[in-house]
Amino acid sequence: MAEKIIGILGGMGPLATVELFRRIVEKTPAKRDQDHPRIIIYNNPKIPDRTAFILGNGEDPRPKLIEGARKLESWGADFIIMPCNTAHFFAETIQKAISIPLVNMIEETAKKIEEMGLRKVGLLATDGTIKGLIYHRALLSRGVQIAVPNKNDQKRVMEAIYEGVKAGNLELGRKLLLEVARKLERRVDGIIAGCTEVSVALKPDDLSVSLIDPLDVIAEKAVRLALGLEEL
Repeated sequence: MAEKIIGILGGMGPLATVELFRRIVEKTPAKRDQDHPRIIIYNNPKIPDRTAFILGNGEDPRPKLIEGARKLESWGADFIIMPCNTAHFFAETIQKAISIPLVNMIEETAKKIEEMGLRKVGLLATDGTIKGLIYHRALLSRGVQIAVPNKNDQKRVMEAIYEGVKAGNLELGRKLLLEVARKLERRVDGIIAGCTEVSVALKPDDLSVSLIDPLDVIAEKAVRLALGLEEL
């Protein structure tokens, strides 16, 4: 099978995009440069905030998301991945606007959780991802229950994402997320790093339960697709 070119629709945020690129490189079974797949990254930090729009108080990100996906397609990408959980609220809209596949990070993560046999997972994510029921739809249809932080803890998650990781203060983000995760892990079999900024801040050995990292899931999937180990 011919190798495929990966398209990354990034910039939401830039650090998460760098992290996905790094993980794809690390997960590729390569002995030399030429063994790695080709990757086109469109890092567009000007895409309006996804959560703000879903909650009804921000600019519509769909035109910029579609524009980015179309650019990647025109530049020669064979499929697209998006290192932003909340942006998957618009996955169907983006997919309708292009003729190459958008490989859905949420669906791939839900499949992985089902394969792991987890019955109940905690979700560390933006208000937009939670209110938009992005993971709820994918997981409840597979018989997996979801626990989310209480109202005060969710405020801390948002602070960790926006005033911590997105603002370049990784230490603050990590501290707040760990506090919330430690409370949440008592109630669940695993925790989803349901925001790419959470993926940047938390590591698997931080928790006593499994940390399911969608960035890892989509990086592994992208490598298999790009190297022709799996059909698109």
